[in-house]
Amino acid sequence: MKITPFRIDVSQTVLDDLRDRLARTRFPESPEGWSAGTDSAFMKRLTKHWLEAYDWRRHESALNAHPQFVADVNGTPIHFVHVRGRGPNPTPLLLIHAFPDSFHRFVGAIGPLTDPAAHGGDPALSFDVIIPSLPGFGFSGHTAMSVDATADTLAALMKGLGYERYLAGGGDGPIPMAMSHRHAESVAGIYCVDVGYPDGNTDFASLGPEEREFAQWIHAWWMREGAFNMIQSTKPSSLAFALNDSPVGLAAWLMILFASGAEDRVEERFTLDSLITNAMIYWVSGTIGSAMRSYLESARAMYASPAAPPRGRSDVPAAVARMPLDAPLPRAWAERRVNLVQFTEMARGGHHSSWEVPDLFAKDLRDFLVTLRRRSR
Repeated sequence: MKITPFRIDVSQTVLDDLRDRLARTRFPESPEGWSAGTDSAFMKRLTKHWLEAYDWRRHESALNAHPQFVADVNGTPIHFVHVRGRGPNPTPLLLIHAFPDSFHRFVGAIGPLTDPAAHGGDPALSFDVIIPSLPGFGFSGHTAMSVDATADTLAALMKGLGYERYLAGGGDGPIPMAMSHRHAESVAGIYCVDVGYPDGNTDFASLGPEEREFAQWIHAWWMREGAFNMIQSTKPSSLAFALNDSPVGLAAWLMILFASGAEDRVEERFTLDSLITNAMIYWVSGTIGSAMRSYLESARAMYASPAAPPRGRSDVPAAVARMPLDAPLPRAWAERRVNLVQFTEMARGGHHSSWEVPDLFAKDLRDFLVTLRRRSR
């Protein structure tokens, strides 16, 4: 596997063009609030901040403070951050982002994970951290992949880096769960904040009371806020024309999920600078189209084998964190979906825990590592 050092270096021409587009934004007429989509008052505030206060060069420099590389993984360029842990025998940890975030989701947790002694933790619980941009996202190649294809690509990346056994996850469940099935010999454990949702393959008669409440909550959430998934799983290219042309349109689309479930607490959970940096990664790389098409690739992969039996539970040990500002995930549902060895009800934060509460996220991962080591004795 060929690996090349990488630094982000966005041309001034791209930044000048961005500024011009931001200044010429034509805001739509829309009702105030978040009930019909992204709040126009919030977007006007974010746009003003983007134009008058945000400094990409400062954030670009901060991102470049972490060692980055691009690997050729079976013909697909995969960008990744790779930071070695400080302490005896660091554990390899593959951190996997999702949509609408990016590798930026994990940057705040790199210090606590790689150097726990400097953050009040045990140096024996440090990690080698590998944070890829998923295929089709950010500074990786513009190749949209299904969940399973992405899982295979990330497993090949880890093998190419020389890691035979590692932990995987850090956020959304689908890709680490796929890796726990398809690459169980290499994945020593997965860490997730969700484990999928009740769907057409679920035996609802077997659900307990808490699981039935959860299923009802998820059904209502899909009906209220699931349009992004339907569009991206069917006709993402139509939307990509608009989002690849308007930075404010792009940011507004990404905000649907960052605000979901706690619209009145968006700026308590995320700074405007960090939300803009995440949007900038999509904008300067021009990958919103391929990122959205990853949903279509997963849908096509699923519909290609409609008679395939639902995937069972992997034996790979799993930790699941229930976040207070996320879906009300019951422990029983997590036990049904993964080989649960740790279930944490976190005190603060939402779906993007590594971004919102990086110290709590890192501590929970260290606790998971302790649990796994005890089990292996």
